[in-house]
This record gives sequence, structure tokens and C-alpha cells, in this order.
Amino acid sequence: MSGVRTRLTTRWARVAAAGVVTVVLGATAAACGGDADAASGGKASGTTDVTIGAVSNGAAKETVVKVDVVESIRNEVPKEILDKGQLVIGAGFLPTGAAPLGFVGTDQKTLTGSEPDLGRLVAAVLGLEPVHNNATWENLFVGIDSGRTDVGFSNITDTEQRKLKYDFACYRQDNLGFEALASNPWSFDGTAKSLAGKTFSVGKGTNQEKILLQWQTELQAAGQTLDIKYYPDVNSTYLALTSGKIDAYFTPNPSIAYHVTQTATTPQPTKSAGVYSGAGASLQGLICATTKKDNGLAKPLADAVNHLIQNGQYKQWLDTWNLANEAIPTSEINPPGLPLTNT
Repeated sequence: MSGVRTRLTTRWARVAAAGVVTVVLGATAAACGGDADAASGGKASGTTDVTIGAVSNGAAKETVVKVDVVESIRNEVPKEILDKGQLVIGAGFLPTGAAPLGFVGTDQKTLTGSEPDLGRLVAAVLGLEPVHNNATWENLFVGIDSGRTDVGFSNITDTEQRKLKYDFACYRQDNLGFEALASNPWSFDGTAKSLAGKTFSVGKGTNQEKILLQWQTELQAAGQTLDIKYYPDVNSTYLALTSGKIDAYFTPNPSIAYHVTQTATTPQPTKSAGVYSGAGASLQGLICATTKKDNGLAKPLADAVNHLIQNGQYKQWLDTWNLANEAIPTSEINPPGLPLTNT
């Protein structure tokens, strides 16, 4: 999860439960020439039909994405992973899940969400069978540290502190956002000035509160106002939004992406009214595939993501989960992350 403290992350981080649930992808594979072993981890060529957005309870539109195995990238994968024929993908979504990032689907068994789905697409590029280990946030990293898990796809933020132990192949921006009523013409333009005279809600003790308070101080110094209201839970916040008590809710962007899909057919639909880097003004935060340092997997992971970007499957993935406003142009290995001084 994000390296900054958001309401979404702290809820997971408080979980002390141990144990791991393993979910094996049930994707349908179709190899060129009707290869009967198309779904097997040992596949070295062919095309896989990867189902994304499955059993998502309206969080996404189910989509089948065709992905070719890329031999040049597959050959970069460490031999021990190729030999087992599987890419073991860690997630930290126990016990309750967090839509749209990762949660158990309506069939009560499939791990769905944007993060496991990208893991499935990357595994298909590598010609490997994706196996998902869904654990608590803490045990996600225990799995990576021990080598039981090859890579984490779990909304993990690139930080300089984590780079001491892990390598990163980044695939999505780490953004906060403003959620407003769709009928509200207001939008955030990236500057504090666009917030002047407005009222916002934010979670106490979160990274987004820290940023909003900084903007409030900046505006007050210029003789302008920015009002902040706090509510005991998300339901109360959304009631305040629909009743006009606040102009927008400042919260992690994926939460907004999910809630927008849930309100789309209601009398008061909402919208994303703009995003802002979770790392602040000086750095674009990034979400990354996370592997044990120097295990040799970061490069093929980044190359696989870049293949998906170049061939359009990456856009299909983002659009399926309503996360197009977190797209990156290219996947980098270990780009600058949140500094060690970030609190």
C-alpha cells in the first residue's frame, strides 16, 4: 500500500491477523494453433486471453484482453522462476479488501481488482501462470522477504526507505483526488488558488489532511479561506457531499474511482474533480511492482509493463478500473521515491 499515511492504508496496517490465502487465476488461455498447454506456466509462445474486471460487483466492466508471450522478455526472467512455471504474486488485501485495488469477488473466491489484474497481464507477457497470495499488509512483505512471493502487486508506493530492501518496477501514479458531485462545475487545477472559498472534507491524521492544511495556511496568508470539515466515517462524508455541506472530499484517488462507478446510476452521481500527487508538489508518487532486492526480476517486470503500454493492453486495464488519471508513459526501475525525510 502507499508509503504515505492515508485512511485506506492505515486501516490495513492496523490489521494484525496472520495467514495467507492463495488464489489461482482462472483465466482462459488460447494459444496460437490451439495449443492445449496454453494456460500452463511452461508456455513459451502463444496468446493468452486474460479476463480482467471479473466478478467485481460493478467496480469494473469485465473485459477479455489478448496478451502475447514475449520471448525476449521471458528470457530475462530468473531461471528458478521459469523452472517452476509460475509467477507468485503477493497482495495485502486481507481481511476486508479495498475496492477497486483488490478484493474477493462476488463468487466469494476470486481475487479481483486493479492490482491482481495487472499481475495477470504481466504474467501472460512472461508466459507464466499467475498465482495470487492474498495476505495482510504485513505478511505481504514477509512473503517477499522470504522468497515465497516473487513480486507484490498491491498499491505499494516507491519510497527511498523501501529501496533499501526492495526493487521497484513502477506502473501507476500514486495520486490523491477530489470527489465532487457531477453537477458541480468546480474542478481542481493543481494550485491552492482553485480551493479558495471552498469547503472540503478529509480524513484526520492522513497524508491528504497534511497537504490540505498546508494549502489552508497558504491561502490564509493571502487573505483567503479554505474550510475543512471532519466526519466520523465515509458514509457521513458522502452524506455531507450529497447534501451540499462540502464542495468535495479529498481522499486517495482509487477510492474515488470506485465510488464514482457506484454512484453512476444514482440521482446524485459523483465525479473526479482533479488529482494531486500523494508525494506532494515536488515529486510524483509512483505505485510499483515490488520484488526482493537484486533478485533479477525488476527488469523483466518493467519490460512487461512497457510492452503492455506500447500495445494498448495497459490502457484497457486502466479504463476497466476507471484509473486512467493515474497512467504513466513508461515503467522505470527504481525511480526517485518518497525521501527518507518524508513523514
